[in-house]
Amino acid sequence: MRFRLPAFAMLLAFSFAGCAPQQPYVVTPQIDDAKAPAVVGDASSAEVPPTASVRALPYKGRLVEGDPTELPPAIASALSKDAPLTFTYREELTHDEYHIPTIVTAFDPVTYLGAPLGDYAVTASATLTISEGNRTIADYTARARVSKSWNVYSEPKHSELERAAREEVRKRIEQRLYADADRVAHSSVAPAPSLPE
Repeated sequence: MRFRLPAFAMLLAFSFAGCAPQQPYVVTPQIDDAKAPAVVGDASSAEVPPTASVRALPYKGRLVEGDPTELPPAIASALSKDAPLTFTYREELTHDEYHIPTIVTAFDPVTYLGAPLGDYAVTASATLTISEGNRTIADYTARARVSKSWNVYSEPKHSELERAAREEVRKRIEQRLYADADRVAHSSVAPAPSLPE
């Protein structure tokens, strides 16, 4: 009888483990995001809106540093080979992990019911500089931290966290671009391109 109770408890724990909830991605708010709430949800909730909904900037520029496939959509749509403005874009990623010690979780029954055992996080930092010749017209920086907890039954992929962090930091750079678009367009010596209405 002594061995039946622990065996039954383990069987019960494993049967409930399949019902363990998936932990959402959590995008940490930054100081500049006081008006915007933290994004909590699955990976799709942290995505940048589709390219079709990207507002055009009132100026064009050439990319002199950065990967053209890894730009915020607003900058990607403003690229032009013969524009007087230049764009310099950089992104950096850092990874963090937190683990509850195994000695604690191994004997804790909630571990086998899907309780979080730690979390993985990715912080994306981005800088965008807009220049005309040797003169810097605008300089933007943004950071975004995305984290997701894990348990014995499911673990987030680092590539998913990296993608969500990159999308969030690009969205924050775009917010700064749109807020400052008129000043940048008027700071340029060259005439701004005409935009279709």
